[in-house]
Amino acid sequence: MTAAPPREAAEAAARKLFAGPIAFELGAPRLDILPADDLPELAFAGRSNVGKSSLLNALTGRTGLARTSNTPGRTQELNLFLVGDPPAFRLVDMPGYGYAAAPKEVVKRWTRLVGDYLSGRPNLRRVLLLVDSRHGLKPTDREVMALLDRAAVSYQLVLTKTDKVKDAATVATRVAAEARAHPAAHPDVLATSAAKGHGVAGLRLAVHAAIAT
Repeated sequence: MTAAPPREAAEAAARKLFAGPIAFELGAPRLDILPADDLPELAFAGRSNVGKSSLLNALTGRTGLARTSNTPGRTQELNLFLVGDPPAFRLVDMPGYGYAAAPKEVVKRWTRLVGDYLSGRPNLRRVLLLVDSRHGLKPTDREVMALLDRAAVSYQLVLTKTDKVKDAATVATRVAAEARAHPAAHPDVLATSAAKGHGVAGLRLAVHAAIAT
């Protein structure tokens, strides 16, 4: 029997990664209650209302894994999910940064939690940094990119909501050009739409590659 081409084989392995159980492990408002760093972790980060929960649900093929809301800032802690049985890795849904419908002190606490996690979690393999394709990179995104550069944490930019822009390719080219100036940024920018399913297979490939390293 002829072996599948490398791309097809990789896509099949990536699909299989999410075919098994995916279970919520815990929500962590503080780093000291995180589980042991015994599994690779891949984190989703982005501005509030960037579409993070919707993309997580599309990635995993579940409709209710991550809570979606029309109110920005609803994720207020690190939400950890175990993928596989036995677990192969963790997905980490991080609090959105930027605008949030919460008191300033609460937002500061979330921001500190995000910064401490990104710079101090040794088993964090990669951060998928989500960027709304309608707006491109904002100052808050660049602040997080600078933090990840300083912490030497690998990250990849992922455009969301590409179904809502006329020329997603141009947006991706512009964002990729800026990413090349950042030492910890992955050179490839992923373009996705959770609503239409665009780019989800490529996103699964990126996750598979990150945890396999």
